[in-house]
Amino acid sequence: MRKHLICGLFLAALSAGGAWAQAPLRIGVMEGFSGVYGDLTIGEVEAMQMAIDDFGGKVLGRPIEILSADHQTKPDVGAAIARKWYDVDGVSMITGIGTSSVALAVRKIAQEKGKIDINTGAASVDLTGPACSATGAHWVYDTYALAHVTGSAVVKSGGDSWYFLTADYAFGHALERDVTAVVTAAGGKVLGGVKHPLSTQDFSSFLLQAQASKAKIIGLANAGADTINAIKQANEFGIVKGGQQLAGLLVFATDVQSLTLPVAQGLVLTEAFYWDLNDETRAWTARYRKRKDKLPSMLTVGVYSSTLHYLKAVQAAGTDDAKAVMAKMRELPVNDVMTKNGKLREDGRLVRDMYLFQVKSPAESKGKDDIYKLIATVPGDQAYRPMKDGNCPLVAK
Repeated sequence: MRKHLICGLFLAALSAGGAWAQAPLRIGVMEGFSGVYGDLTIGEVEAMQMAIDDFGGKVLGRPIEILSADHQTKPDVGAAIARKWYDVDGVSMITGIGTSSVALAVRKIAQEKGKIDINTGAASVDLTGPACSATGAHWVYDTYALAHVTGSAVVKSGGDSWYFLTADYAFGHALERDVTAVVTAAGGKVLGGVKHPLSTQDFSSFLLQAQASKAKIIGLANAGADTINAIKQANEFGIVKGGQQLAGLLVFATDVQSLTLPVAQGLVLTEAFYWDLNDETRAWTARYRKRKDKLPSMLTVGVYSSTLHYLKAVQAAGTDDAKAVMAKMRELPVNDVMTKNGKLREDGRLVRDMYLFQVKSPAESKGKDDIYKLIATVPGDQAYRPMKDGNCPLVAK
């Protein structure tokens, strides 16, 4: 009797193991797919599927399923989606998560559940500071890198007085704070600033205040449609013709194409990816455009990169247990179309090269997608905040 019981238990265990091996690994991409950042996030689901396909479609013998959702740039909506995905749908990893206020809310849920969140869209440097997590990562850029790469370049070129137009939420506040530190450290001055609501349509009153400040540089601490609208309206006001310069502190290739080169030409900006950097980026973009005929933003490629590295780590760990996978994600170098020999630090920051670009003039461009000229490649250890300065509780003092 005892022998039959042991055999039965053994067969049941084998059956359960086989079921686990066939159960899908579920991963999610959550973004503001509508609203102010909707144009930036188009194609992230397709990019995630590309990563799955490039990996081979399965991991540890398990098929891989994608869940996607629009958090509508609302922290409560993002947190509710994350909780359901982790608790009910068995999602092991969430990526994307643009909008800093949403990202910070989702981070709390992921920490509570002991699950992985890989942020590719939000910029707040607090994600690797006070809000860092043992199972969280910050993948593409942050306010510190944007401030130090773009801000430093503008100050060095003579832009030593600034006025800010700032999106009035966590991202905008953090970006203004970090650029202010760069400007003042270099001997420049911040003459003032004004905060605007998210999804502002009319920037006229804000731009008039910036114009009246006589600052050499008007720093746009916003993103997406807000940045596009601010630059278009500044052009209509003749602000650049009047001698002031705009500094786009978070600008994407898709923004530049929306603005057109006559409006955006000369703008200096920081990106983590550009389709025309080399043969590999051109080939990847050609593949992507068969799925979505649009230039990929660094957010799009960030989802591809984070997903691919996550799957490599699951394979190496032999499990989707969050802590084991994160240990492998830190151990393995990050190598893909966007990142070469990147390193995921203890505080969750992916350290990788960043690029300083200038938008070409219409005369310099050879076609509608030929929009940037590379000014500088900034190594990751110069672009990102030193880990010791972040106040991440995980980092030993």
